[in-house]
Amino acid sequence: MGTEGKVIRCRAAVAWEAGQALVVEEVEVAPPKAHEVRVKIAASGVCHTDWAYLHGAGRGMELRPFPLVLGHEGAGVVESVGAGVTKFSPGDKVIPLFLPQCGECECCLSAKTNLCKANWSKTQQGVLADGTSRITCRGQQVFQFLGVSSFSEYTVALETNLTKIHPDAPLERVCLLGCGVATGYGAAVNVAKVEPGSVCVVFGLGAVGLAAVMGCVSAGAARVIGVDVNPDKFAKAREFGVTECVNPRDHSCPVQEVLAQMTGGGADYSLECVGDVEVMRSALESCRSAWGVCVIVGWTELEEMRLRPFHLLMGRTLKGTYFGGWKSVRDVPRLVDQHLSGRLKLEEFVTHTLTLDQVNHAFQLLAGGQSIRSIITM
Repeated sequence: MGTEGKVIRCRAAVAWEAGQALVVEEVEVAPPKAHEVRVKIAASGVCHTDWAYLHGAGRGMELRPFPLVLGHEGAGVVESVGAGVTKFSPGDKVIPLFLPQCGECECCLSAKTNLCKANWSKTQQGVLADGTSRITCRGQQVFQFLGVSSFSEYTVALETNLTKIHPDAPLERVCLLGCGVATGYGAAVNVAKVEPGSVCVVFGLGAVGLAAVMGCVSAGAARVIGVDVNPDKFAKAREFGVTECVNPRDHSCPVQEVLAQMTGGGADYSLECVGDVEVMRSALESCRSAWGVCVIVGWTELEEMRLRPFHLLMGRTLKGTYFGGWKSVRDVPRLVDQHLSGRLKLEEFVTHTLTLDQVNHAFQLLAGGQSIRSIITM
C-alpha cells in the first residue's frame, strides 16, 4: 500500500478521559513490531461494552488508562506485517480479536475453555506485548482498548489477536462477529447447550440478546421468551424468533415469578445478556429447579451478584461465558463462512450506519435504546 514501515497519520476517535465525549483527532499509528500486524479498519460495530468502559469507569467497570481509543468489534484489511509474522499478508481480510488464541498456553491446549493467557494482562491495560501502544496523538501515547482500538482508521494488533477470514466477507457486516453476535450466539449453542424442544428465556434484547435468541432457535428451542424493559425492541425480537415478550415493568411481582407461571415452573435455559447483577439473579431464579441452566453473558466487573444457595442446591446450574465459548482464531472464520452461506444473520442486527464523526451519536442511540447495532464505516 506504499505505507509499509512508515508512520501512518489517520483519524481516530479518542477518549481523553472517562465520562467525556470522544474527540475525532489526527493520530499517528506506528509500523508493526515483531509478531504484530497493522490493519486498515473498514468498519466497526459500536458495542455496549465500549460505552460502559467510558461511562462506567470506576463504578461497574475497572478504570482503564486514558487517553484511549475504544472499539473492539472491527474488521479490515492487512496493511503490513511485522517481523516473524507468517500467517498474514498485506491485502488479507481480517477481524481483530479482543480474546487471543495463541495455540500454546494451557488454556488453548484444553478443550474445556476458550480463554487464552497470551499477553492478557497487557492488552487489558491498553498496551501490546512490549508494554506500549502503537497509537499516539498530540505527542503522547494513546492506549488501545483491549488491544484492538477499532475506532481508528488504522490499528496494530498482535498476531495472536487476529484471524484471517474469507476474501468475499462483507467487512461492514462480519465486524459484528468480533464481539456481540458471536458472544450471544455462542452462549446459547456452546455454553448453555440448548436442546431441541426446550424452553428458553433471554434477558435483554440488544444485539447480544438477539444473537442468543438466534442461537436458541437454531438449536431447536420450542419457546424463546424475551425479557426487556424497552417494548420498542419486541417487534425485532419476534423477527429473530422470540415467541413471547415480557416487560418486567408491566407486572407487580418479580419477573422470575411471572416466568415461572408462564412456563409451569421455570425455563430449561436462561441467558442474561444485560450485565446487571439484579437481572442476573432474576435469570437464575427463572430457571426450572432440578435441571435449569443459567448463563451469564452480560459484562460487569466491580459489582457483586447476590444469590440464595437454595437455588443452586435444588439443581440449577449457574455458568458464565466469555466470547460465547468460541476459540477465537479458529472459530470466527467458521462463523463468517456460516454467514456467507446464509446460515447466520448479520444484516438484521444493523439499525444505523454512521461515519466516524458520528461516533458520539452512535453512543447516544445505544444508551437511549434506539439502536441494536450501529456500524461505523471508515
